[in-house]
Amino acid sequence: DGQRGKKVLDVGCGAGVDAVRFARAGAQVTAVDIAPAAIDLATRNFEYQKLSAELTVADGEHLPFPDSSFDYVFAHGVVQYTTGAQALVNECRRVLRPGGVAVFQVYNRLSWLNLLSKIMKVGLEHQDAPVLRKYSAGEFRRLLTLFGGVRLVFERFPVRSRLHKGWKGAVYNSVFVGTFNALPRSLVRRFGWHLLAFCTR
Repeated sequence: DGQRGKKVLDVGCGAGVDAVRFARAGAQVTAVDIAPAAIDLATRNFEYQKLSAELTVADGEHLPFPDSSFDYVFAHGVVQYTTGAQALVNECRRVLRPGGVAVFQVYNRLSWLNLLSKIMKVGLEHQDAPVLRKYSAGEFRRLLTLFGGVRLVFERFPVRSRLHKGWKGAVYNSVFVGTFNALPRSLVRRFGWHLLAFCTR
């Protein structure tokens, strides 16, 4: 709702799930994805929702928009899947108006989930992607140095799950989750699996 009436760009929109939420809240939405199949799905999604947006096949590293075109740029879960992470971040900044906000999300390499997957030998989501990079907070912040202000937020902490089966699931749900969440948040805050950055140009 905070973007009502503003020009929002969703980079790497996929099927348009988040773009639809912005449009429903009253934003003027433009969304791009490098995959034509994703734009086809997003188009059908918007038609089904009876909403409108400008949907375009485009590479986030070479956005087809003039400088300072958008009030808000949303690139959630995109940076870690590109070989040109710095180019993508720089393009998002270029098309953002002065004072506008860009949002990026990556996977935190120094996270509880990344460590647990190695110890328990349980694969993580999207590990078969052609490119998948995890970032420490410092590495992520260095990608964002051209922005005037950067606020990092750590999210996705462990909760009990029915997806985990057998003895690994029992240990995860009965021991690990309880122990992790009993620790003071100040000690574990930096180990969330999702690392978000709210960046002001």
